[in-house]
Amino acid sequence: MYVREGFPEAGCPGGTASDEEGVRQVAGALDDIDRRILAELTRDGRLSMRTLAERLHISRANAYARVERLRATGVIRGYRADVDPVAAGLGTTAYVTVNLNQAEWRDVAERLSSLPGVVHIALVGGEFDVIMLVRAEDNAALGRLVLDEIQGMPGVVNTRTLLVFEEAEPARPGE
Repeated sequence: MYVREGFPEAGCPGGTASDEEGVRQVAGALDDIDRRILAELTRDGRLSMRTLAERLHISRANAYARVERLRATGVIRGYRADVDPVAAGLGTTAYVTVNLNQAEWRDVAERLSSLPGVVHIALVGGEFDVIMLVRAEDNAALGRLVLDEIQGMPGVVNTRTLLVFEEAEPARPGE
């Protein structure tokens, strides 16, 4: 199984195997302990190896070796702060769909990923080519981003903006 790279999170360092440029091979099968490690670190990425080992009833050396293997194979891509966007001044959220000239998708994806406020980009099949999660200070800032930056980009045919009224917190693994 392969995952096509080229969007923001796919470019994170991690030492994954690749068969051709821009294609990563998905890591081998994970066992129950690996899944439990991922659940614990998803809940709290700052967890110490000692605490992780105690929670999973494994040795610290085993916990460290497993976390290092998960990191080296690209399963763990990094550690980030879980920031509340509203508290950080980003009170407007939207999904923006983009139709683009197919021959230019790589260039457009690279330019889109560099825009401020773009949280996630996915190349999709269906009635549009790309869907993005975007956060902005307010509706005016979102409008400038969509109308001036995205729609003015070479290769972009059209966009549709879906304003988010409310977001539900997703369930976290193991909760």
